Amino acid sequence: MRIQGLARAAGLDFERIDFRLLDAHEVNGVAAYGGFPTRYPSWRFGMEFERLEKTHQYGLSRIYELVINTEPVLAYLVRTNSHLEQKLVMAHVCGHADFFRHNSWFASTDRTMLDRMGRHSEIVRLAMERHGQDRVEQFLDRVLSLETLIDPYLPLRRHLGADVKSMSNPPTFDILGFLALRAPLADWERELLELVRHEAYYFQPQRMTKIMNEGWASFWHARLLTGGVLEDSEVVDFADCHSGATADSPGRINPYKLGIELFRAAEEQGLDIFRLRRVHNDASLIDLLVDAEFVERQKLFIYGANPKTGRAEVIEREPARVKARLMQDLSWGGLPQIELISAGQSEPRALDLRHHHDGRDLDFDAAKATLVCLERLWGAPVRLSTVEGGEPRRLVARRGEASVDDEPE
Repeated sequence: MRIQGLARAAGLDFERIDFRLLDAHEVNGVAAYGGFPTRYPSWRFGMEFERLEKTHQYGLSRIYELVINTEPVLAYLVRTNSHLEQKLVMAHVCGHADFFRHNSWFASTDRTMLDRMGRHSEIVRLAMERHGQDRVEQFLDRVLSLETLIDPYLPLRRHLGADVKSMSNPPTFDILGFLALRAPLADWERELLELVRHEAYYFQPQRMTKIMNEGWASFWHARLLTGGVLEDSEVVDFADCHSGATADSPGRINPYKLGIELFRAAEEQGLDIFRLRRVHNDASLIDLLVDAEFVERQKLFIYGANPKTGRAEVIEREPARVKARLMQDLSWGGLPQIELISAGQSEPRALDLRHHHDGRDLDFDAAKATLVCLERLWGAPVRLSTVEGGEPRRLVARRGEASVDDEPE
């Protein structure tokens, strides 16, 4: 294809891309499954499909494409896209495919994941036949509630040859890995837990590089199309489509906009953008490139709700504070950093966890629900130390309930 040839000539390097056309309804179904055509049954996927369908029907959002990091790269195009939009999307996909192949955070990605997802679906369906659908769904739902309790740096360590299993002993951030080895589970339960953990690690690099990945793809679709792909009659429509995708929204970070501006800034500074896309994640690239000039030029302010009107307003413009807030929000993939400190040291079989506070207080309701799921899987109390409002706090889950317990042992 002409666009892929131009992309390779410009320096992009990617696996073969398998483009497939789907209707918008079908694309929403695939998107609800995390971009895969087949997943195990879960009400979570059904709810996501309903959300996508409604936002599409009401004109609140629209999916132009989906790309799966497999070998070959699988890209779904929406059948109703215009000819121009298909050109843009294909160039955009080339950027994603190059990023998947070369960014270090994807180095240990399981690129057979398309087939593995099919096997995972069969494993879950077989478990339902043997142990009952309700029982399996309840267990799977508990495990899915814990899918973020992994170590986002583990894939890089694994790629460098570290002993993965030894990292699942306390202290560890790979809490799912610890549970897979040590929790008192039936064989089928352990298999489902390991299944969820494998999928969680597959998706984790995308969380760590969302801004870079979309920025790199947007940078290249803009360069390729304006470099000779567009017909004269398509220029205005392209500008409208591209500006819509990269539009600013007060109080929200648009990864397409921020990402493309980061790579443009790097190129203006004479930096090797191909090297940058290889070695960085979102947080480290922002740390490298965002300075006072970038903050002011891109109007990267901190917003907060006006207590009188409830509207989002600028509450901070100082560049250093804006950058610090960006770094804070992207730290650990935007998730709380939870570490398993010990198992059964202060109380028989109890788990002790620590929240590494980075300036963001935990959502206590969500944390309590997470601890209850942990306690039910582990079969013994689970305690989490954190900080709220600058003061030390401790959450404890026992007998299916969680509460704040700041009393000393």
